[in-house]
Amino acid sequence: MLRVLILGGIGDAVELAAKVANIPGIEAIASLAGSTRKPTLPVGNVRIGGFGGVAGLTSYLREMHIDLLIDATHPFADQISANAAIAAEEVGIPRLMVIRPPWEKLEGDNWLEVENNLAAAAALSNQSQRVFLTIGRQEIATFAKLAEIWFLMRMIDPPDANAIVPPGLIISDRGPFNLEKEEEILLQYNIDTIVSKNSGGSATYPKIIAARKLGIKVVMVKRPPIPPGEQVPDVESAVKWLLNLTGKEK
Repeated sequence: MLRVLILGGIGDAVELAAKVANIPGIEAIASLAGSTRKPTLPVGNVRIGGFGGVAGLTSYLREMHIDLLIDATHPFADQISANAAIAAEEVGIPRLMVIRPPWEKLEGDNWLEVENNLAAAAALSNQSQRVFLTIGRQEIATFAKLAEIWFLMRMIDPPDANAIVPPGLIISDRGPFNLEKEEEILLQYNIDTIVSKNSGGSATYPKIIAARKLGIKVVMVKRPPIPPGEQVPDVESAVKWLLNLTGKEK
């Protein structure tokens, strides 16, 4: 029985764990960071919480006799991806990254691409009045000093009680979202700018389509660099990699 550790954080990890569970001779353990309070849990073995850096992850790989590591974390979870690269090399096991392609700017898009959230906040100053902030709950404090801007902040979980929050309204919701509802939100709250991470995938892309249709500016935060290593763009390719590596591909 081969053991595969799937580092999760996006819907791809849930889908991948379900598919791996149907492969004879392979046992999958899905690990979630625990940043979402009520995550969608994969089928099979699940652990929630951090590992304690590179040392903790390395120890876990050895103690649990992990044979393969698949990194299906969020494109912006750069620290765990970096830790996974080091730990897998230290233990000497194959590692694969599932990295969905980033969104590409299309005709009609009004994007300002920036390096990080600090740059996004700077881009809003004296330029925007009503902003749809869709970066999650953990980094909203970066925008709290922009007192002249009203923010509509969408996130899965509400921020902690002692969190520093920008002025505006918080709505809790989880994707996938549809185009009609995204257009309604932008019009209802008179949004003139969206701030979004370039997460890729289809679950949250409708807001980008809606912005294109309505002529709304998007401040797009670029992805952080990823560690070197083998990567695939989707779950199907990850399953094929796993089957090839284990000799189960027909």
